[in-house]
Amino acid sequence: MALDTRTDRRPSFAALLWGSTVGKKTVMAVSGLVMLLYLVVHMIGNLKIFFGADEFNGYAHWLRVVGEPFMHHEWTLWLVRVVLVAAVVAHATSAYQLSRRDLRARPSRYAHKKARSSYATCTMRWGGIILGLFIVWHLLDLTTGTVHPGGFQAGHPYQNVVDTFSTWYGNVIYLVAMLALGLHIRHGFWSAAQTLGVGSRARERLLKTLAQVLALVLTVGFISVPVAVMTGVVS
Repeated sequence: MALDTRTDRRPSFAALLWGSTVGKKTVMAVSGLVMLLYLVVHMIGNLKIFFGADEFNGYAHWLRVVGEPFMHHEWTLWLVRVVLVAAVVAHATSAYQLSRRDLRARPSRYAHKKARSSYATCTMRWGGIILGLFIVWHLLDLTTGTVHPGGFQAGHPYQNVVDTFSTWYGNVIYLVAMLALGLHIRHGFWSAAQTLGVGSRARERLLKTLAQVLALVLTVGFISVPVAVMTGVVS
């Protein structure tokens, strides 16, 4: 008599979580909050440019020696980069799969033509695409220097930033991306709060206000740098 060698393998909790709509929304919310925290810190660091070249360059150098001597040179910076890449991939993948799942769940035809996506959904979708393209350009511009105008100067981040925002296309790309970022945060933060549970109506109103304030502060904070270069405040 043949033996039944089959085993009852149940999906892991992680697989069940990722396979569900609620799980994907949770991954999207948590990864979005990780990126939001980074953006707040990044904006504060960017504003150091208003204190002069020495202050800004010193801050850029500090980022590479954080944690020494326990952490090797640039290890902490690379750890942050790895976490951010993982957050971006998780966020984009869950957003794409949720979008495809939503499209499959809708009827293929309508009796009357109507918009298939709300304003918020379109803003999130196209804003995400714009931001994804911007991240690639931003890294090639100020990290690797591949597309940097006028020649990239390693170890001189202040001058590199000034060079970038001394070109019309650098300003246009950055301003469009930051406006998209503001709208993305405004809708995304509230969506994440709903996914993770907002609680009472009072807390709901507070979180809506917080989403708007965060979006405004981050947009103005990031945009202030190119505007300062364009107007000669930073040169």
